[in-house]
Amino acid sequence: MNKSAQIGLLLATVIGLAVAAATIGSVGLNQVTTAMATIGWLGMASFVLWSGGVLGLLGMAWVSVAPGQPAHRAPLFVWARTTREAATDILPFSQLGGLVVGARTLAAFGVPQPVIYASMIADLTTEMAAQLLFTLAGVAVLLLVLTDQSVQNGLVPLALGGVVAMVALMALFVFAQKPVLALAGKLGARILPGSIAMTDAIRHQLDLIYREPKRVIAAFLFNLAAWLASAAGAWIALRFMGVGTPLWAVLMIEALIFTLRSVAFAIPGAIGVQEAAYVLIGPLVGMPPATALALSLLKRARDVIIAVPALLAWQVGEARRVVG
Repeated sequence: MNKSAQIGLLLATVIGLAVAAATIGSVGLNQVTTAMATIGWLGMASFVLWSGGVLGLLGMAWVSVAPGQPAHRAPLFVWARTTREAATDILPFSQLGGLVVGARTLAAFGVPQPVIYASMIADLTTEMAAQLLFTLAGVAVLLLVLTDQSVQNGLVPLALGGVVAMVALMALFVFAQKPVLALAGKLGARILPGSIAMTDAIRHQLDLIYREPKRVIAAFLFNLAAWLASAAGAWIALRFMGVGTPLWAVLMIEALIFTLRSVAFAIPGAIGVQEAAYVLIGPLVGMPPATALALSLLKRARDVIIAVPALLAWQVGEARRVVG
């Protein structure tokens, strides 16, 4: 990462932290911490375990589009997806940093690099497609439940803008896959020997993936199930907190939150964006701002509980690779 990118990430992180702090301050720190405490140890443990199941679905989606990788290697892809999410969630990286960590995790287990990168591209494509469907459903529900014109004027354009941005990103990602690979190969040939061979190998693996639509559909369905399950996890956390927000309302909130997080992919962990979005959207379905913000912070705590052991284990594996 060059110096300009490092400065940009640092600046984005500082701004995000400032927004998060201001949001917490506006709601009231005592109210938020009190709401967080209502989940209890059993509730938090259940929330973390449920999130582990979501990672399992994401890993299954990834292995579904990995040519030549048998089903019994699925746990490796689940582990790689776990380290990938861990790096994205708690390290000062953008999502690109998490992708690198996930790729290195698979490489350590002998998965060929062309398979890793081609399957990652296909997996990201199906994940974005599944998220788009989930988001459109969330926006549709939002339009149905909103009755306050002043709220509509402010929030609906934001939600629709997020959808448009997602569609644009997905279209760019889908249609630019092979041209970008070809350009990368030509540029890389002037810098690194063998780069053309690598990009050709990745392109070949992509062709193999898209020749098997059943595998692509399977990845899409696993990713869609993961989006739904992740949103349901928030509903489970709220139930342990004694909050009776309906499941459909939580699914709507989470769909919009996920969209905003995706659009803000350059901000590490979408810090600040997630917190402000919960406070803005939660009250639309009767969720007090303190509760909405508490849910956001509980998700941050869950990420730390999962990510810290995962990254420590990954670092141990990396150290053994170097020593070995």
